[in-house]
Amino acid sequence: MAKKRVSLVLGSGGARGYAHIGVIDILQKRGYEIASISGASMGALIGGLYACGKLDEYRDWVLGLDTLDVAYLLDISFSRGGIIEGEKVFDKLSTMIGDANIEDLPIKYTAVSTDIVRKKEVWFQQGNLLEAIRASIAIPSVFTPVTRENMVLVDGGALNPLPVAPTQSDLTDMIIGVNLYAETPKPNLKTEKSEDERKRKIETAVKDLFLRAKEERKFTMFDILDKTFDTMQDALTRYRIAGYPPDIMVNISMHVCSTFDFHKAAEVIEAGRLAAADVIEDLNSTPS
Repeated sequence: MAKKRVSLVLGSGGARGYAHIGVIDILQKRGYEIASISGASMGALIGGLYACGKLDEYRDWVLGLDTLDVAYLLDISFSRGGIIEGEKVFDKLSTMIGDANIEDLPIKYTAVSTDIVRKKEVWFQQGNLLEAIRASIAIPSVFTPVTRENMVLVDGGALNPLPVAPTQSDLTDMIIGVNLYAETPKPNLKTEKSEDERKRKIETAVKDLFLRAKEERKFTMFDILDKTFDTMQDALTRYRIAGYPPDIMVNISMHVCSTFDFHKAAEVIEAGRLAAADVIEDLNSTPS
């Protein structure tokens, strides 16, 4: 029996984007061929890493990150339109991706960004892969934007959190979208004991540092940014799905983590696996 060819649409959602790794795992294990990927923000990052064959290396790296590692990677800057430069992260990504060009990838790939000068989507379907990813993940006010020609490029999710449109001309059997803003309960996820122990040590180390801030105010600056961006992304995702619905939707609970919980890779990847497995099981049990 021939593999079913799918176009995979990976949505934006910050650290929730780790769930895309779990979804890809299940699709591969169930015999689906990913022939095309379109992504915004973390969806563009995970999709690009898969397309260039570096997703396993990236997975190994993020599974080893804890809260302090993530804090070290955030190079703070208030001078270029964003709180975080992101150069440390992209130095690491550049060692994985190298000088890969989109047109040389074995599958069709689209990274979606937003030009805030022209107020339009920008689709990267050729050129340097790392540059396209960088332009797609620049969360407004958080990561510094990318200036290119006459454009100022920020996160693709600012206009299109789930970019289905680039895949609609694909000659594939189905379009599968992965929505990271589903209003469903957080799944019950098991955490390894080693992970629990590591978290306890980290929480003990930073508890005193943040205790006073928590007592003085309910929300930090990142909390406000997180909640504001989540609200916008949820509304935009609903709007985009109404106009460009995929054939199949994998819904990841928006409560699985917050936008900036980049130290929670293990549990978020598992959430992606569970959600995808449920959808594929239902799909396979439905009479054709």
